[in-house]
Amino acid sequence: MSEFKKILIPTDGSEYTKTAIAKGLALAKQMGSEVTAMYVVDQTSFINFPMDSTIVSVYTLLEKEGKDAIDYVIKEGEKVGIKVNTLIEEGSPSRKIVDASKNFDLIVMGTLGRTGISKILLGSVAEKVIRFSECPVLVVRSETEVSQ
Repeated sequence: MSEFKKILIPTDGSEYTKTAIAKGLALAKQMGSEVTAMYVVDQTSFINFPMDSTIVSVYTLLEKEGKDAIDYVIKEGEKVGIKVNTLIEEGSPSRKIVDASKNFDLIVMGTLGRTGISKILLGSVAEKVIRFSECPVLVVRSETEVSQ
């Protein structure tokens, strides 16, 4: 009976996304929805650099961060009895999430972890997703943001 059969939960592995992950999984449990956890290896910060060993090391670190972030969603899903599909992409996080939105009924996301000057310069991922997504977006503030 749910109109949200397929839920996308983007994560960057930060504390800022954990509340959204919990809410997204709880919603999926209530509605009997399918869940996909998504991580985007953010290449925007080093795309103009030559591919030397330092950049390869950074890329490898980001890939590991992505696997850890996805594994966290899978483990949290197991706790509530939800099987979590996975999707790892490379590129601009906002663009990749928006591109994926056409395949989902709902996106549940936190205010991803960028803060300070990088947020001002690059813009909010959540804001861009809200603006351009092809499906509804539920943005969940983290417990850390709420308590500040």
